[in-house]
Amino acid sequence: MKRNLLLASILLAAVPAWAQTDPVVMSVNGIDVHRSEFEYSYNKNNGETAVDKKSVDEYVELFVNYKLKVAAALDAKLDTLTSFRQEYAMYRDQQVRPTIVTDAEIEAEARRMYDRTKEALGAHGLIHPAHILLELSTQATLQEQERIKTRIDSVYRALQNGADFSALAQKVSQDPGSASRGGLLPWIGQGQTFKEFEDVAFSLQAGQMSAPFLTPVGYHIVMMKERKQLEPYDSLKTELLQALERRGIREEIVDAKLKNMVDASQGALSCDEILTRRSDSLATVDPEMKYLFQEYHDGLLLFEISTREVWDKAASDEVALKAWFETHRKNYTWASPRYKGIAYHVKDKKDVKAVRNCVKNLPFDEWTEALRSTFNSDSVIRIRVEKGLFRPGDNATVDKLVFKTGSEVVSLKDYPIDAVYGKKLKKPADYSDVRTQVVEDYQGYLERQWVEALRKRYPVSINQEVLKTVNKHQ
Repeated sequence: MKRNLLLASILLAAVPAWAQTDPVVMSVNGIDVHRSEFEYSYNKNNGETAVDKKSVDEYVELFVNYKLKVAAALDAKLDTLTSFRQEYAMYRDQQVRPTIVTDAEIEAEARRMYDRTKEALGAHGLIHPAHILLELSTQATLQEQERIKTRIDSVYRALQNGADFSALAQKVSQDPGSASRGGLLPWIGQGQTFKEFEDVAFSLQAGQMSAPFLTPVGYHIVMMKERKQLEPYDSLKTELLQALERRGIREEIVDAKLKNMVDASQGALSCDEILTRRSDSLATVDPEMKYLFQEYHDGLLLFEISTREVWDKAASDEVALKAWFETHRKNYTWASPRYKGIAYHVKDKKDVKAVRNCVKNLPFDEWTEALRSTFNSDSVIRIRVEKGLFRPGDNATVDKLVFKTGSEVVSLKDYPIDAVYGKKLKKPADYSDVRTQVVEDYQGYLERQWVEALRKRYPVSINQEVLKTVNKHQ
């Protein structure tokens, strides 16, 4: 007996404190929903930015419907689909991977980068040169070599005689990246450019100018602006950290650590299994993270089951949409008439009638292809057409010729003759004229029928006493 009591106390101590004071607020299909989960969902969907805030009592019905749909998705085993598992794992990893690396590890990498850079620079430090470049190809003829050499010597003499280096660089340098800045280059450490350039540049002190010298890209004259040693780590720390973040160092470290974990398991664990275990561990100690995982898990299931049971059914069942429209025709009205047809523009007056004859006996949804194949099937475009269900103000040609609003029509270049063909409607003639609204209404009907069936299929119980304490407990 004592042993059992001790075991029970140990197990209780292993449960996070937040779970010990988290009563069940409802049960849906035998699955308990704790108050903290309901509060997480309610508060997230009824925050300061919520457009249509709900009271707790109002939100209960929405939340129960949500859980019923998830229950249906689980019964349909949608959580076993490869597509579901892959998408959920992708989201889970986005949340879990950043927790594998610490800021201290990032800073340690920044320190290593600094130390490597300082060692590479050595005693020479950094230089900040400006230069004038006259390009010379390694394939240049002897005559071309002599011409460029003569020209660089001329530039050098001008500088020796007092010409301004910056102004002359802007005028004659053939390095477009630096010429506009008076020849000024970025700070350079050893090993970053041509050895021939560095040998000369690093030999100069601030304020000194080199004689012309040759590198693989041409002749240079260098003016040394500044020299310095690398600044202390603390003064560069922020820039180093920013550079590492831009490089994606966190992902690099995470990948390396995960690989080490997989290797250390000697094949017992995969990367996915390690991330799954970590997500489970995080959910155990952090209710916000737990419900964030569950929210995405259930949200994916809700999307898939709703697509199958409501959205796709409503969008693709043309017979049902037509029947719905005929039954509820009185609900679909317009405040002003519409014009169902085309506004078109032709080069030849004969085509005005030809267009009408082309489509007059065809269903409206076949007009576009008929006109294209008859008039614009080759490289010659005979007509320009706008097809639609036009309201006043939608199309200038329709406004002028149909609604008689006095709108001014600017004729299209090369298509000076404007015409219309179609029918003016005071109300929708068939469901295709208001298809979007019909689909939305039919989706709403299917949704209501589905939820009603789910409420009969799955038991739901709500603890009203616990519900009264939502957001009202310490």
